[in-house]
Amino acid sequence: MERRDSLEKHLQTRPDMQDLKDRHILLNTNIAPSIQATSLDLDRQRTTDSLKKHLEQRPVRDELVERNILPPTHAAPALQGPARELEKHMLADTLDQKIQSRPNPEDLISQGILTEDEDPRYPAV
Repeated sequence: MERRDSLEKHLQTRPDMQDLKDRHILLNTNIAPSIQATSLDLDRQRTTDSLKKHLEQRPVRDELVERNILPPTHAAPALQGPARELEKHMLADTLDQKIQSRPNPEDLISQGILTEDEDPRYPAV
């Protein structure tokens, strides 16, 4: 009696035929059994050919770097994020240094690069 209840329980929860076909557990029953294997081989070969075709058409790495799809670095992916952050901080430091070492408006006026009307400290009226 227990076995029968257990079997009934399993039968009630089993997946339907279409679900099994979608998961490629059951073969397509619309095809004669004698040509099912050939059909599967043909589908597999079609998929293989399609993949080969797309892989052959795939652009090379240099082209992807040129189009800004891949970063120009050859670092490991785990290091690319920290490398970008480091580069960003280095650029910010360089800009800060250049801003700090730029000449005063008085020096630019005395050298004739700026006129007194162009002095950035005094807005034009």
